[in-house]
Amino acid sequence: MDPLQVVTEPRRREILQVLGDAELAAGEIAAQTEVSFSAVSQHLAKLLEIGVVEVRRDGRHRLYRTNQQRLAEVTGALQSMWSADVERLARIAELAERHEDDRPEDR
Repeated sequence: MDPLQVVTEPRRREILQVLGDAELAAGEIAAQTEVSFSAVSQHLAKLLEIGVVEVRRDGRHRLYRTNQQRLAEVTGALQSMWSADVERLARIAELAERHEDDRPEDR
C-alpha cells in the first residue's frame, strides 16, 4: 500500500488533523469530524497499516495517536516530490520567458 495515497485521502487527512498531538478514541474522532464511526475505524485501520497512527489499549478503549516519526517520513517524501515539481515549473517558466524575449516585437 502506497503511504502517500493513504495520507492524501481527504477524510484521512482530516482524521490526522483531529488527532494532531492528541490521543483519542475512534468515537471522539468521529464526533469531531463529519465521518461516521465505522468509516473512522476503517480509515484508522489504513493509517495503522502504514504506521502513521499508533494505538494503545486503555481498559476497554483503544486510543489512537499519530506516529510523528513515521508521519515526518511520509511528509518528507511529499515535500521532495513537490520540490521537484516546483523546480520543473520554474525551468518551464524560465524557458517560456526566454522564448518571449527572443520573439520579434510586433510593429
